[in-house]
Amino acid sequence: MPLLARSWELILLGLHLGVAILASGHAILHKREVRAAIGWTGLIWLAPLYGSLLYYLFGINRIHRKARVLKPAPQRYSPSPHEVAGPPLARELPRSVRDMERYERRLTGRALALGNRVTPLRNGDEAYPAMLEAIEGARGSVALGTYIFDNDRAGAQFLRALHGAVVRGVQVRVLIDGVGARYSKPSMVRRLRAAGVPVAEFLPSVLPWRNPYLNLRNHRKILVVDGRVGFTGGLNIREACMLALNPRHPTQDTHFRLEGPIVAHLACCFAEDWHFATGERLAGADWFPTLEPCGASACRGIMDGPDDNFEQIWFTLLGALENARRRVQIVTPYFLPDETLIAALNTAALRGVEVDILVPRHGNLRFVEWAMTAQAGHVMDQGCRIWLTPPPFDHTKLMVVDEAWVLFGSANWDPRSLQLNFEFNVSCYDGDLGAQLAAFVDDLRGRAQRLEAEALQRLPLWIRLRNGAVRLLQPYL
Repeated sequence: MPLLARSWELILLGLHLGVAILASGHAILHKREVRAAIGWTGLIWLAPLYGSLLYYLFGINRIHRKARVLKPAPQRYSPSPHEVAGPPLARELPRSVRDMERYERRLTGRALALGNRVTPLRNGDEAYPAMLEAIEGARGSVALGTYIFDNDRAGAQFLRALHGAVVRGVQVRVLIDGVGARYSKPSMVRRLRAAGVPVAEFLPSVLPWRNPYLNLRNHRKILVVDGRVGFTGGLNIREACMLALNPRHPTQDTHFRLEGPIVAHLACCFAEDWHFATGERLAGADWFPTLEPCGASACRGIMDGPDDNFEQIWFTLLGALENARRRVQIVTPYFLPDETLIAALNTAALRGVEVDILVPRHGNLRFVEWAMTAQAGHVMDQGCRIWLTPPPFDHTKLMVVDEAWVLFGSANWDPRSLQLNFEFNVSCYDGDLGAQLAAFVDDLRGRAQRLEAEALQRLPLWIRLRNGAVRLLQPYL
Protein backbone atom coordinates (compact mmCIF):
# COMPACT_ATOMS: atom_id res chain seq x y z
CA MET A 1 0.00 0.00 0.00
CA PRO A 2 2.79 2.51 0.81
CA LEU A 3 4.34 1.68 -2.58
CA LEU A 4 1.04 2.45 -4.34
CA ALA A 5 0.73 5.77 -2.49
CA ARG A 6 4.30 6.61 -3.43
CA SER A 7 3.55 5.88 -7.09
CA TRP A 8 0.58 8.27 -7.04
CA GLU A 9 2.74 10.96 -5.45
CA LEU A 10 5.30 10.60 -8.21
CA ILE A 11 2.59 10.69 -10.90
CA LEU A 12 1.08 13.88 -9.44
CA LEU A 13 4.51 15.44 -9.07
CA GLY A 14 5.34 14.67 -12.67
CA LEU A 15 1.98 16.02 -13.81
CA HIS A 16 2.50 19.20 -11.81
CA LEU A 17 6.00 19.72 -13.21
CA GLY A 18 4.87 19.19 -16.79
CA VAL A 19 1.82 21.41 -16.57
CA ALA A 20 3.66 24.08 -14.58
CA ILE A 21 6.46 24.26 -17.14
CA LEU A 22 3.94 24.73 -19.96
CA ALA A 23 1.80 27.26 -18.08
CA SER A 24 4.68 29.35 -16.72
CA GLY A 25 6.34 29.28 -20.15
CA HIS A 26 3.13 30.64 -21.69
CA ALA A 27 2.93 33.38 -19.04
CA ILE A 28 6.57 34.38 -19.57
CA LEU A 29 6.15 34.59 -23.34
CA HIS A 30 2.74 36.28 -23.52
CA LYS A 31 2.34 38.55 -20.46
CA ARG A 32 3.44 42.05 -21.41
CA GLU A 33 3.56 43.32 -17.82
CA VAL A 34 6.46 41.97 -15.78
CA ARG A 35 4.44 41.98 -12.55
CA ALA A 36 1.67 39.95 -14.16
CA ALA A 37 4.18 37.42 -15.48
CA ILE A 38 5.85 37.14 -12.05
CA GLY A 39 2.52 36.84 -10.23
CA TRP A 40 1.13 34.12 -12.47
CA THR A 41 4.41 32.19 -12.54
CA GLY A 42 4.57 32.25 -8.74
CA LEU A 43 0.99 31.05 -8.41
CA ILE A 44 1.55 28.27 -10.93
CA TRP A 45 4.53 26.84 -9.03
CA LEU A 46 3.40 27.51 -5.44
CA ALA A 47 -0.12 26.10 -5.89
CA PRO A 48 0.49 22.72 -7.56
CA LEU A 49 -2.03 22.02 -10.36
CA TYR A 50 -4.53 24.54 -8.95
CA GLY A 51 -2.30 27.44 -9.99
CA SER A 52 -2.03 26.08 -13.52
CA LEU A 53 -5.79 25.54 -13.65
CA LEU A 54 -6.45 29.13 -12.52
CA TYR A 55 -4.03 30.43 -15.14
CA TYR A 56 -5.79 28.41 -17.84
CA LEU A 57 -9.19 29.76 -16.77
CA PHE A 58 -8.35 33.41 -16.06
CA GLY A 59 -4.77 34.18 -17.11
CA ILE A 60 -4.85 33.52 -20.85
CA ASN A 61 -6.04 36.44 -22.97
CA ARG A 62 -8.59 34.77 -25.22
CA ILE A 63 -10.15 38.07 -26.25
CA HIS A 64 -7.43 39.01 -28.73
CA ARG A 65 -7.17 35.48 -30.10
CA LYS A 66 -10.92 35.12 -30.52
CA ALA A 67 -11.20 38.49 -32.22
CA ARG A 68 -8.56 37.48 -34.76
CA VAL A 69 -10.51 34.32 -35.58
CA LEU A 70 -13.75 36.27 -35.91
CA LYS A 71 -12.29 39.20 -37.82
CA PRO A 72 -13.70 39.49 -41.36
CA ALA A 73 -11.77 40.38 -44.46
CA PRO A 74 -11.46 44.18 -44.47
CA GLN A 75 -13.77 46.18 -46.72
CA ARG A 76 -11.77 48.10 -49.29
CA TYR A 77 -12.74 51.40 -50.79
CA SER A 78 -11.09 53.73 -53.30
CA PRO A 79 -9.27 56.54 -51.50
CA SER A 80 -10.59 60.00 -52.20
CA PRO A 81 -8.24 62.36 -54.05
CA HIS A 82 -8.63 64.56 -50.97
CA GLU A 83 -7.03 61.95 -48.70
CA VAL A 84 -3.35 62.66 -48.34
CA ALA A 85 -0.42 60.72 -46.95
CA GLY A 86 1.46 63.86 -45.92
CA PRO A 87 0.55 66.57 -43.39
CA PRO A 88 -0.57 69.66 -45.37
CA LEU A 89 -2.18 71.15 -42.26
CA ALA A 90 -2.86 74.82 -41.82
CA ARG A 91 0.26 76.64 -40.66
CA GLU A 92 -1.69 78.45 -37.94
CA LEU A 93 -2.19 75.15 -36.12
CA PRO A 94 0.28 74.62 -33.26
CA ARG A 95 3.45 72.70 -34.04
CA SER A 96 2.40 70.12 -31.44
CA VAL A 97 -0.75 69.35 -33.44
CA ARG A 98 1.19 68.97 -36.68
CA ASP A 99 3.55 66.56 -34.92
CA MET A 100 0.51 64.66 -33.68
CA GLU A 101 -0.67 64.14 -37.28
CA ARG A 102 2.61 62.44 -38.20
CA TYR A 103 2.39 60.18 -35.15
CA GLU A 104 -1.23 59.28 -35.81
CA ARG A 105 -0.61 58.55 -39.50
CA ARG A 106 2.15 56.09 -38.65
CA LEU A 107 0.00 54.50 -35.96
CA THR A 108 -3.13 53.92 -38.04
CA GLY A 109 -1.69 53.62 -41.54
CA ARG A 110 -4.66 55.67 -42.71
CA ALA A 111 -4.42 58.84 -44.77
CA LEU A 112 -5.78 62.15 -43.56
CA ALA A 113 -9.06 63.27 -45.13
CA LEU A 114 -9.06 66.98 -45.95
CA GLY A 115 -11.93 69.40 -46.43
CA ASN A 116 -14.59 68.21 -43.99
CA ARG A 117 -17.42 69.93 -42.17
CA VAL A 118 -17.93 68.82 -38.55
CA THR A 119 -21.04 69.95 -36.66
CA PRO A 120 -21.44 69.16 -32.93
CA LEU A 121 -24.95 68.15 -31.83
CA ARG A 122 -25.92 68.16 -28.16
CA ASN A 123 -28.19 65.40 -26.84
CA GLY A 124 -30.85 63.53 -28.74
CA ASP A 125 -32.85 66.77 -28.88
CA GLU A 126 -30.43 68.12 -31.52
CA ALA A 127 -28.91 64.93 -32.93
CA TYR A 128 -32.02 62.79 -33.53
CA PRO A 129 -33.88 65.36 -35.69
CA ALA A 130 -30.77 65.81 -37.84
CA MET A 131 -30.29 62.04 -38.17
CA LEU A 132 -33.97 61.45 -38.95
CA GLU A 133 -33.99 64.24 -41.53
CA ALA A 134 -31.00 62.62 -43.26
CA ILE A 135 -32.69 59.19 -43.31
CA GLU A 136 -35.96 60.65 -44.60
CA GLY A 137 -34.04 62.37 -47.40
CA ALA A 138 -32.02 59.27 -48.37
CA ARG A 139 -32.09 58.30 -52.04
CA GLY A 140 -29.57 55.48 -52.32
CA SER A 141 -28.47 53.95 -49.01
CA VAL A 142 -28.74 54.10 -45.22
CA ALA A 143 -26.21 52.35 -42.96
CA LEU A 144 -26.98 52.47 -39.24
CA GLY A 145 -24.83 50.75 -36.62
CA THR A 146 -25.44 51.23 -32.91
CA TYR A 147 -24.77 49.61 -29.58
CA ILE A 148 -28.26 50.28 -28.15
CA PHE A 149 -31.49 50.65 -30.14
CA ASP A 150 -34.27 50.81 -27.57
CA ASN A 151 -37.90 49.93 -28.16
CA ASP A 152 -39.24 53.28 -26.93
CA ARG A 153 -40.33 56.66 -28.26
CA ALA A 154 -36.93 57.44 -29.75
CA GLY A 155 -36.65 53.97 -31.29
CA ALA A 156 -40.14 54.31 -32.77
CA GLN A 157 -39.11 57.49 -34.62
CA PHE A 158 -36.14 55.77 -36.20
CA LEU A 159 -38.23 52.71 -37.04
CA ARG A 160 -40.69 54.87 -38.98
CA ALA A 161 -37.91 56.68 -40.84
CA LEU A 162 -36.08 53.45 -41.72
CA HIS A 163 -39.31 51.77 -42.85
CA GLY A 164 -40.10 54.80 -45.01
CA ALA A 165 -36.68 54.57 -46.64
CA VAL A 166 -37.23 50.87 -47.43
CA VAL A 167 -40.62 51.68 -48.98
CA ARG A 168 -38.96 54.31 -51.21
CA GLY A 169 -36.53 51.68 -52.51
CA VAL A 170 -33.50 52.86 -50.52
CA GLN A 171 -30.95 50.19 -49.57
CA VAL A 172 -31.11 50.06 -45.75
CA ARG A 173 -28.85 48.08 -43.42
CA VAL A 174 -29.14 48.19 -39.61
CA LEU A 175 -26.60 46.55 -37.28
CA ILE A 176 -27.25 46.33 -33.52
CA ASP A 177 -24.90 44.84 -30.96
CA GLY A 178 -26.11 41.51 -29.60
CA VAL A 179 -26.03 42.73 -25.98
CA GLY A 180 -27.24 46.25 -26.70
CA ALA A 181 -30.29 44.78 -28.45
CA ARG A 182 -31.43 43.45 -25.05
CA TYR A 183 -31.54 46.78 -23.25
CA SER A 184 -35.29 46.96 -23.86
CA LYS A 185 -38.02 44.37 -24.28
CA PRO A 186 -39.29 43.29 -26.66
CA SER A 187 -36.14 43.81 -28.70
CA MET A 188 -36.27 46.35 -31.51
CA VAL A 189 -34.70 43.74 -33.78
CA ARG A 190 -38.04 41.95 -34.01
CA ARG A 191 -39.95 45.14 -34.82
CA LEU A 192 -37.46 46.15 -37.51
CA ARG A 193 -37.69 42.76 -39.19
CA ALA A 194 -41.49 42.89 -39.07
CA ALA A 195 -41.31 46.27 -40.83
CA GLY A 196 -39.14 44.81 -43.59
CA VAL A 197 -35.96 46.60 -42.50
CA PRO A 198 -32.79 44.51 -43.08
CA VAL A 199 -31.27 44.17 -39.61
CA ALA A 200 -28.58 41.99 -38.03
CA GLU A 201 -27.08 41.50 -34.58
CA PHE A 202 -23.35 41.71 -33.95
CA LEU A 203 -22.27 38.61 -31.99
CA PRO A 204 -25.68 37.76 -30.49
CA SER A 205 -25.41 36.92 -26.81
CA VAL A 206 -26.40 33.44 -25.65
CA LEU A 207 -27.64 34.94 -22.38
CA PRO A 208 -31.35 35.81 -22.24
CA TRP A 209 -30.58 39.09 -20.48
CA ARG A 210 -28.29 42.02 -21.14
CA ASN A 211 -24.84 41.97 -19.55
CA PRO A 212 -22.86 45.21 -20.00
CA TYR A 213 -19.67 43.44 -18.89
CA LEU A 214 -19.55 40.92 -21.74
CA ASN A 215 -16.54 41.20 -24.03
CA LEU A 216 -16.19 41.71 -27.78
CA ARG A 217 -19.10 44.14 -28.01
CA ASN A 218 -19.60 46.42 -31.01
CA HIS A 219 -19.77 49.73 -29.17
CA ARG A 220 -19.60 51.85 -32.34
CA LYS A 221 -22.28 54.41 -33.23
CA ILE A 222 -22.33 55.10 -36.97
CA LEU A 223 -24.96 56.43 -39.35
CA VAL A 224 -24.10 57.02 -43.02
CA VAL A 225 -26.72 58.24 -45.51
CA ASP A 226 -26.10 57.96 -49.28
CA GLY A 227 -22.41 57.60 -48.45
CA ARG A 228 -22.24 61.41 -48.16
CA VAL A 229 -23.48 62.40 -44.70
CA GLY A 230 -22.29 60.70 -41.54
CA PHE A 231 -23.02 60.82 -37.84
CA THR A 232 -20.93 59.42 -35.02
CA GLY A 233 -20.12 60.06 -31.38
CA GLY A 234 -21.41 58.67 -28.11
CA LEU A 235 -25.16 58.72 -28.73
CA ASN A 236 -27.20 55.50 -28.64
CA ILE A 237 -30.82 55.40 -29.79
CA ARG A 238 -32.99 55.71 -26.67
CA GLU A 239 -35.45 58.23 -25.28
CA ALA A 240 -33.27 58.78 -22.21
CA CYS A 241 -31.20 61.04 -24.48
CA MET A 242 -34.22 63.20 -25.37
CA LEU A 243 -34.21 65.56 -22.41
CA ALA A 244 -37.22 67.49 -23.71
CA LEU A 245 -39.35 64.39 -22.99
CA ASN A 246 -38.34 64.45 -19.29
CA PRO A 247 -37.29 60.78 -19.30
CA ARG A 248 -36.99 58.86 -16.05
CA HIS A 249 -33.20 58.48 -16.36
CA PRO A 250 -32.04 61.43 -18.51
CA THR A 251 -28.70 61.09 -20.27
CA GLN A 252 -26.77 63.95 -21.82
CA ASP A 253 -24.50 63.21 -24.77
CA THR A 254 -22.67 64.77 -27.70
CA HIS A 255 -22.86 63.56 -31.28
CA PHE A 256 -21.36 64.90 -34.52
CA ARG A 257 -22.58 65.36 -38.09
CA LEU A 258 -19.83 64.85 -40.69
CA GLU A 259 -19.65 65.81 -44.36
CA GLY A 260 -16.76 65.43 -46.78
CA PRO A 261 -14.18 62.70 -47.48
CA ILE A 262 -14.16 61.57 -43.82
CA VAL A 263 -17.59 59.99 -44.37
CA ALA A 264 -15.86 57.23 -46.37
CA HIS A 265 -14.01 56.22 -43.20
CA LEU A 266 -17.35 55.76 -41.40
CA ALA A 267 -18.84 53.86 -44.33
CA CYS A 268 -15.85 51.53 -44.57
CA CYS A 269 -16.04 50.74 -40.85
CA PHE A 270 -19.75 49.93 -41.06
CA ALA A 271 -19.27 47.82 -44.20
CA GLU A 272 -16.64 45.70 -42.46
CA ASP A 273 -18.90 45.13 -39.45
CA TRP A 274 -21.87 44.32 -41.68
CA HIS A 275 -19.87 41.82 -43.73
CA PHE A 276 -18.77 40.08 -40.54
CA ALA A 277 -22.32 39.88 -39.17
CA THR A 278 -24.07 38.83 -42.39
CA GLY A 279 -21.49 37.83 -45.03
CA GLU A 280 -22.81 40.52 -47.39
CA ARG A 281 -20.33 42.91 -48.98
CA LEU A 282 -21.49 46.46 -49.55
CA ALA A 283 -20.08 48.07 -52.69
CA GLY A 284 -20.93 50.57 -55.38
CA ALA A 285 -21.59 54.29 -55.63
CA ASP A 286 -24.66 54.14 -53.38
CA TRP A 287 -22.39 53.17 -50.49
CA PHE A 288 -19.05 54.70 -51.55
CA PRO A 289 -19.59 57.74 -53.79
CA THR A 290 -16.87 60.21 -54.76
CA LEU A 291 -16.70 62.81 -52.00
CA GLU A 292 -15.70 66.43 -52.51
CA PRO A 293 -14.33 68.80 -49.85
CA CYS A 294 -16.90 71.01 -48.15
CA GLY A 295 -15.26 72.37 -45.00
CA ALA A 296 -12.05 73.22 -43.17
CA SER A 297 -11.51 70.22 -40.89
CA ALA A 298 -8.81 67.62 -41.59
CA CYS A 299 -10.05 64.34 -40.12
CA ARG A 300 -9.15 60.70 -39.71
CA GLY A 301 -11.32 57.75 -38.66
CA ILE A 302 -9.73 55.43 -36.09
CA MET A 303 -11.06 51.88 -35.92
CA ASP A 304 -10.18 50.05 -32.74
CA GLY A 305 -10.86 46.55 -31.45
CA PRO A 306 -9.22 43.40 -30.08
CA ASP A 307 -7.99 42.44 -33.57
CA ASP A 308 -5.54 43.98 -36.04
CA ASN A 309 -6.49 47.47 -34.82
CA PHE A 310 -5.70 46.55 -31.21
CA GLU A 311 -5.11 49.54 -28.87
CA GLN A 312 -5.02 52.16 -31.64
CA ILE A 313 -7.15 54.56 -29.60
CA TRP A 314 -5.04 53.83 -26.50
CA PHE A 315 -1.89 54.79 -28.42
CA THR A 316 -3.70 57.84 -29.84
CA LEU A 317 -4.44 59.05 -26.30
CA LEU A 318 -0.80 58.54 -25.31
CA GLY A 319 0.41 60.46 -28.36
CA ALA A 320 -1.98 63.32 -27.72
CA LEU A 321 -0.82 63.65 -24.10
CA GLU A 322 2.82 63.55 -25.17
CA ASN A 323 2.35 66.23 -27.84
CA ALA A 324 0.17 68.56 -25.75
CA ARG A 325 1.86 71.84 -24.89
CA ARG A 326 -0.74 74.07 -23.23
CA ARG A 327 -4.02 72.38 -22.40
CA VAL A 328 -5.78 69.02 -22.35
CA GLN A 329 -9.55 68.74 -21.78
CA ILE A 330 -11.16 65.35 -21.34
CA VAL A 331 -14.86 64.56 -20.97
CA THR A 332 -15.78 60.91 -20.38
CA PRO A 333 -18.50 59.01 -18.51
CA TYR A 334 -16.15 56.23 -17.38
CA PHE A 335 -12.60 57.08 -16.37
CA LEU A 336 -10.43 54.08 -15.50
CA PRO A 337 -7.08 54.69 -17.24
CA ASP A 338 -4.33 52.12 -16.79
CA GLU A 339 -1.01 52.94 -15.16
CA THR A 340 0.59 53.98 -18.45
CA LEU A 341 -2.15 56.52 -19.20
CA ILE A 342 -2.05 57.81 -15.61
CA ALA A 343 1.71 58.32 -15.95
CA ALA A 344 1.18 60.16 -19.26
CA LEU A 345 -1.47 62.42 -17.67
CA ASN A 346 0.80 63.21 -14.73
CA THR A 347 3.79 63.78 -17.01
CA ALA A 348 1.81 66.29 -19.06
CA ALA A 349 0.78 68.11 -15.88
CA LEU A 350 4.38 68.20 -14.65
CA ARG A 351 5.41 69.81 -17.97
CA GLY A 352 3.02 72.63 -17.17
CA VAL A 353 0.11 71.46 -19.33
CA GLU A 354 -3.31 72.19 -17.85
CA VAL A 355 -5.09 68.83 -17.59
CA ASP A 356 -8.81 68.91 -16.82
CA ILE A 357 -10.85 65.70 -16.64
CA LEU A 358 -14.64 65.93 -16.42
CA VAL A 359 -16.65 62.93 -15.22
CA PRO A 360 -20.24 62.63 -13.94
CA ARG A 361 -20.81 63.29 -10.26
CA HIS A 362 -23.12 60.28 -10.21
CA GLY A 363 -22.46 57.46 -12.66
CA ASN A 364 -24.88 54.89 -14.00
CA LEU A 365 -22.62 51.90 -13.23
CA ARG A 366 -22.03 51.64 -9.49
CA PHE A 367 -18.92 49.43 -9.59
CA VAL A 368 -17.25 51.67 -12.17
CA GLU A 369 -18.00 54.76 -10.07
CA TRP A 370 -16.44 53.13 -6.97
CA ALA A 371 -13.32 52.11 -8.91
CA MET A 372 -13.02 55.61 -10.40
CA THR A 373 -13.13 57.13 -6.93
CA ALA A 374 -10.44 54.73 -5.68
CA GLN A 375 -8.15 55.67 -8.57
CA ALA A 376 -8.77 59.41 -8.61
CA GLY A 377 -6.04 60.20 -6.10
CA HIS A 378 -3.36 58.63 -8.30
CA VAL A 379 -4.51 60.74 -11.25
CA MET A 380 -4.43 63.99 -9.23
CA ASP A 381 -1.00 63.36 -7.65
CA GLN A 382 0.94 65.66 -9.99
CA GLY A 383 -1.59 68.38 -10.71
CA CYS A 384 -4.27 66.89 -12.95
CA ARG A 385 -7.70 68.25 -12.05
CA ILE A 386 -10.85 66.12 -11.89
CA TRP A 387 -14.24 67.82 -12.09
CA LEU A 388 -17.59 66.24 -11.19
CA THR A 389 -20.33 67.37 -13.56
CA PRO A 390 -23.86 67.73 -12.16
CA PRO A 391 -26.85 65.62 -13.22
CA PRO A 392 -28.14 64.60 -15.65
CA PHE A 393 -25.58 61.88 -16.29
CA ASP A 394 -23.28 62.95 -19.15
CA HIS A 395 -22.28 60.23 -21.62
CA THR A 396 -20.09 62.54 -23.77
CA LYS A 397 -16.72 61.21 -24.98
CA LEU A 398 -14.47 64.10 -26.00
CA MET A 399 -10.82 65.16 -25.84
CA VAL A 400 -9.47 68.58 -26.87
CA VAL A 401 -5.73 69.35 -27.01
CA ASP A 402 -4.35 72.89 -27.32
CA GLU A 403 -7.74 74.00 -28.69
CA ALA A 404 -6.72 72.67 -32.11
CA TRP A 405 -6.93 68.86 -32.03
CA VAL A 406 -10.16 67.05 -31.16
CA LEU A 407 -10.96 63.39 -30.59
CA PHE A 408 -14.54 62.14 -30.34
CA GLY A 409 -16.41 58.90 -30.89
CA SER A 410 -17.59 55.83 -29.00
CA ALA A 411 -14.58 54.98 -26.82
CA ASN A 412 -14.43 55.60 -23.07
CA TRP A 413 -11.30 55.92 -20.94
CA ASP A 414 -11.56 52.40 -19.55
CA PRO A 415 -10.09 48.95 -20.30
CA ARG A 416 -13.33 47.71 -21.85
CA SER A 417 -13.31 50.36 -24.57
CA LEU A 418 -9.54 50.47 -25.05
CA GLN A 419 -8.94 46.69 -25.16
CA LEU A 420 -12.11 44.58 -25.28
CA ASN A 421 -14.71 46.33 -27.46
CA PHE A 422 -14.93 47.39 -31.09
CA GLU A 423 -14.86 51.21 -31.16
CA PHE A 424 -14.73 54.04 -33.68
CA ASN A 425 -13.34 57.52 -33.04
CA VAL A 426 -12.59 60.50 -35.25
CA SER A 427 -9.65 62.86 -34.80
CA CYS A 428 -9.95 66.39 -36.18
CA TYR A 429 -7.33 69.04 -36.87
CA ASP A 430 -9.19 72.35 -36.88
CA GLY A 431 -8.49 75.45 -34.80
CA ASP A 432 -12.03 76.81 -35.07
CA LEU A 433 -13.63 73.50 -34.09
CA GLY A 434 -11.08 73.05 -31.30
CA ALA A 435 -11.85 76.50 -29.88
CA GLN A 436 -15.60 75.85 -30.10
CA LEU A 437 -15.37 72.55 -28.24
CA ALA A 438 -12.87 73.91 -25.72
CA ALA A 439 -15.42 76.61 -24.88
CA PHE A 440 -18.09 73.91 -24.51
CA VAL A 441 -15.89 72.02 -22.03
CA ASP A 442 -15.13 75.25 -20.15
CA ASP A 443 -18.84 75.92 -19.80
CA LEU A 444 -19.41 72.38 -18.53
CA ARG A 445 -16.54 72.78 -16.07
CA GLY A 446 -18.03 76.05 -14.83
CA ARG A 447 -21.04 74.09 -13.60
CA ALA A 448 -18.96 71.25 -12.14
CA GLN A 449 -17.40 70.72 -8.70
CA ARG A 450 -13.68 70.08 -8.41
CA LEU A 451 -12.76 66.83 -6.69
CA GLU A 452 -10.27 67.49 -3.89
CA ALA A 453 -7.77 64.97 -2.55
CA GLU A 454 -8.77 65.92 1.00
CA ALA A 455 -12.36 64.88 0.27
CA LEU A 456 -11.16 61.43 -0.77
CA GLN A 457 -9.12 61.08 2.42
CA ARG A 458 -12.14 62.01 4.56
CA LEU A 459 -14.21 59.13 3.19
CA PRO A 460 -15.01 56.48 5.82
CA LEU A 461 -12.52 53.63 5.96
CA TRP A 462 -15.06 51.02 4.88
CA ILE A 463 -15.91 53.03 1.74
CA ARG A 464 -12.23 53.42 0.84
CA LEU A 465 -11.73 49.68 1.32
CA ARG A 466 -14.79 48.90 -0.79
CA ASN A 467 -13.68 51.23 -3.57
CA GLY A 468 -10.15 49.87 -3.48
CA ALA A 469 -11.37 46.27 -3.64
CA VAL A 470 -13.58 47.03 -6.65
CA ARG A 471 -10.63 48.78 -8.33
CA LEU A 472 -8.88 45.40 -8.42
CA LEU A 473 -11.56 44.35 -10.92
CA GLN A 474 -10.63 47.21 -13.25
CA PRO A 475 -9.73 45.00 -16.26
CA TYR A 476 -13.30 43.60 -16.21
CA LEU A 477 -15.29 46.80 -15.57
